[in-house]
Amino acid sequence: MKRKLFSAVLMAITMAAQAQTPIYLDVNQPLEKRVEDALGRLTTHEKISMIHAQSKFSSPGVPRLGIPEIWCADGPHGVRSEVLWDEWNTANWTNDSITAFPALTCLAATWDPEMSMLYGKSVGAEARYRNKTVLLGPGVNICRSPLNGRSFEYMGEDPYLSSRMVVPYIQGVQSNGVAACVKHYAVNNNELTRFTSNVLVDERTLREIYLPAFEAAVKEGGAWTLMCSYNLFRGKWLSENDYLLNQVLKKEWGFDGAVISDWGAAHDTEGVVKGGLDLEYGSMTNGLTEGASNAYASYYMADAYEKMIQEGKIGTDELNDKVRRVLRTIFRTTMAANRPFGSQNSEAHVAAARAIGNAGIVLLKNDAPTKKGQPLLPINLNTTKKILVVGENAIKMMTIGGGSSSLKVQHEISPLQGLESRLAGKVEVAYERGYVGDPKVEQDGMVGQDLSDPRSAEQLIADAVAKAKDVDLVIFVGGLNKANQQDAESSDRIEYGLPYGQDNVINALLAVNKNLVVVNISGNAVAMPWLKNVPALVQDWYLGSEAGNSLADVLLGDVNPSGKLPFTIYTGLEQVGAHVLGDWEGKPSSTGKAWEIMGYKVPVTDLQYNEGMFVGYRYIDQNKLKPIFPFGYGISYTTYAYGKPTISKSVINNGETVTITVPVTNTGKMAGSEVVQAYVQDVQSSVTRPTKELKAFKKVALQPGETKEVQLTLDKRAMSFYDDSKKDWVAEPGMFNVLIGANSQDIKGTVSFELK
Repeated sequence: MKRKLFSAVLMAITMAAQAQTPIYLDVNQPLEKRVEDALGRLTTHEKISMIHAQSKFSSPGVPRLGIPEIWCADGPHGVRSEVLWDEWNTANWTNDSITAFPALTCLAATWDPEMSMLYGKSVGAEARYRNKTVLLGPGVNICRSPLNGRSFEYMGEDPYLSSRMVVPYIQGVQSNGVAACVKHYAVNNNELTRFTSNVLVDERTLREIYLPAFEAAVKEGGAWTLMCSYNLFRGKWLSENDYLLNQVLKKEWGFDGAVISDWGAAHDTEGVVKGGLDLEYGSMTNGLTEGASNAYASYYMADAYEKMIQEGKIGTDELNDKVRRVLRTIFRTTMAANRPFGSQNSEAHVAAARAIGNAGIVLLKNDAPTKKGQPLLPINLNTTKKILVVGENAIKMMTIGGGSSSLKVQHEISPLQGLESRLAGKVEVAYERGYVGDPKVEQDGMVGQDLSDPRSAEQLIADAVAKAKDVDLVIFVGGLNKANQQDAESSDRIEYGLPYGQDNVINALLAVNKNLVVVNISGNAVAMPWLKNVPALVQDWYLGSEAGNSLADVLLGDVNPSGKLPFTIYTGLEQVGAHVLGDWEGKPSSTGKAWEIMGYKVPVTDLQYNEGMFVGYRYIDQNKLKPIFPFGYGISYTTYAYGKPTISKSVINNGETVTITVPVTNTGKMAGSEVVQAYVQDVQSSVTRPTKELKAFKKVALQPGETKEVQLTLDKRAMSFYDDSKKDWVAEPGMFNVLIGANSQDIKGTVSFELK
């Protein structure tokens, strides 16, 4: 009897508790019902507090209702170290060292969406382990010029490649209950003037080149947050750009998440309120840059916004929309059902970083140094007993520096360490510096190596040459680094050539030893005046924690390189449309606007994108130019033969898809992977269109002698151009060619179809 009574009382208490439990706390309720319930319980002051920062990387929740804070972390290559409450400097925690993953240029170079999913899942798990709400990445801005200092964080020059690679990254991150924040929206294509650039670009180019990856991120990736950029677009700051934020992003694409400001991108209360910004971070008001913790009330969407509402100068419709978006972010992440716990520095994450690096390294050249010799790569351990490694990048930490993507890692294997470990007991490995570039690595209070060297440039070369004479193989590891005016946030490169006199080092080494492998580490294309004399060339990237191991895997043949270039390597800037036809540094703007910071005003400059849609290989094709290496290029230790492509239909109706089938055979002696690329060509159009455009690709793994049929499907969008008069994508009836290639200039076969 007592047991029955107890059970009845317990059931009554449980039912009463359930009846009183707010809907927003019930994870089994539909998302929008939870959002509306929470919204209805908030005061105006609480709503205001939720849409602006409370610290450098967090915004407040509502303790009264149990709604948690939002915590952001820089990415996209790993989770940034914990910083002080009001400052950029590291907080010196002892448990925030992470696994660094390869830069996104490397991910794009894999041309493999499965690698992108692995990347997203891995970095998202590390963000979840650190209890982050939002990971500030990935970046999908187009590489308009190789001088853009931040291109290493992006996915190359082509909108289709970027679109296909960004979607699984987002899905992987968000599977951990962490919001991906796609950035920097939009047309943020240089760094030096990113705060003051007013980008002027026609609508077709905007839609066909600069927006597709963002559109895919929203419509296909389901991104939960997005970051607006610093620059202006057509005279309006991106933080208050009604056209791009409200009309395109939220209404046309159906984005229901939160738009987050880049740190300090807001300029005006009424502008950001009506222009579409939802969550304000980093505004430089009232000395916040000096760490004044009372400054957050002075944000544009803080006290000033609340005062405008109280005075009746503005309504609350915009406020409620912003809070709904912030609540969705919280309910999808911190307050989600069955949110995973995440993990950090796991063996799986280290293996993922290495695998992504292996798949993204691009073999650009692999010849024999003499007519009767064998290709230098993979390194032949039967004939190679002494190796000399030359170059600062062989020993330099690349995880610290470069701006907001700077990382605090548990370990970082340098190229020299990777080679020494792999060759231990088999080959004698020596090292010489060759050149001094950026000797001291430091950012945000984190100090890396001190690579100071008292030797002159001449002595460094002489010492390297002296050792190079007596070895079987020389491996030069150079390129760029993450110092200012190289691959780094806030600055752009000042030259297309290699810095620090590296060309002189390479030429001096060639003069005494023809068995030279050049490994270029960079996130951008560089000039290569020595290329015809170098037998072997590898495009390496910033590969994170496992950098040296990945490079050793490829150089030794443990892994057959399969990466393809995500951008064009030009002979010089005369092959870059942005420099030939457009503005790169900008011209005085007629807007009269200025960027205001700490009492200074910097005038806005206009950037005319006169090259239009002719970016990268599109400009190369239009002008029949021959770059050093074309977009999509990359060779292997094996060879591939393409059979004759066939097409599923020779005539299709508007809206139908068409499938191309291509047999590909591994004709060499080593297993490998090839990327089959499909470029669409509109034979006759009423508007100017590029000669061809990438519209499909697939990576296929093949054993020696194996043949597989690769299928590539094209939909209506692949045949379309954006008609700004109709505000829609249009596929005109007529003939289309589909060019199947190993890269954008090596076309293996063509099929055609007619669109009715």
